[in-house]
Amino acid sequence: IKLDRPASRVVSLEWGDTEMLVSLGVMPVGVADVKGFATWDTAVKLDDSVQDVGTRQEPSVDSISALQPDLVVMETDDVELAAQLEKFVPVMVTTGSDASRNLDRMRDDLNMIATAVGRTDQAAKLLSDMDAAFAAAKEKIAPAGAAGRPFVMADGWKQGSTISIRLFGKGALVSDVAEQLGLVNAWTGEVDKEWGLGTTDVEGLTGLKDPEIRFFYNASDGEDVFADGLASNAIWKSLPFVKNQQVNKLPDGIWTFGGPLSCQQYADALVKAFTA
Repeated sequence: IKLDRPASRVVSLEWGDTEMLVSLGVMPVGVADVKGFATWDTAVKLDDSVQDVGTRQEPSVDSISALQPDLVVMETDDVELAAQLEKFVPVMVTTGSDASRNLDRMRDDLNMIATAVGRTDQAAKLLSDMDAAFAAAKEKIAPAGAAGRPFVMADGWKQGSTISIRLFGKGALVSDVAEQLGLVNAWTGEVDKEWGLGTTDVEGLTGLKDPEIRFFYNASDGEDVFADGLASNAIWKSLPFVKNQQVNKLPDGIWTFGGPLSCQQYADALVKAFTA
């Protein structure tokens, strides 16, 4: 895309991009699912002036148009929507995830957004601060004897009586962050090439036999299938990390697909768990 000047009236349709914009010092005029963002991503705070433009799955073209933005930032999975928006506004499409290089991909997305809004200096500082935070976290984990320790990261949901578990495998953004700290992802099951995510059930976790595994999960929306839905499940209770009380619920609002600030929040949570 070509802009005559740095964009200032920006609409963001994905939460990771929204976080990046705000962390760069650019408050979007419109965001997809404002309430959901406040629940799942606490790395930054949106102003009350930010307008909701619909869901991330189905944003409202009319709501976006009414805001008269000079740029819309979205991810790659909706070609038809991009074509609709490009009729009246420049559209920047970020990659969003790439399990072959997710931390570097996140850096690229941030730098691309920063270029469009004229905030490249701020982007450089964000990335420098993130790298320094990772280095400091690694220096705390190693003396605690946790270097090389295995971890698993998951979230889950319940449909009827069935509980599904989504694993963040190698290549997921949060897995890349943990590896920067010297930890090892214990989940080696099949994951997709874009997000590094795989799905299983509680029986599928029985292959995680290493007694040193620490299990992390996210339940920011209040639906905690691990503490509640599996509390009386015999298979769950038999898993080594459950028996050893090595299950950690992340603090609410750490977005696992976010920008540098979310990655730092996640690193902080890992340090706290492994050095306790």
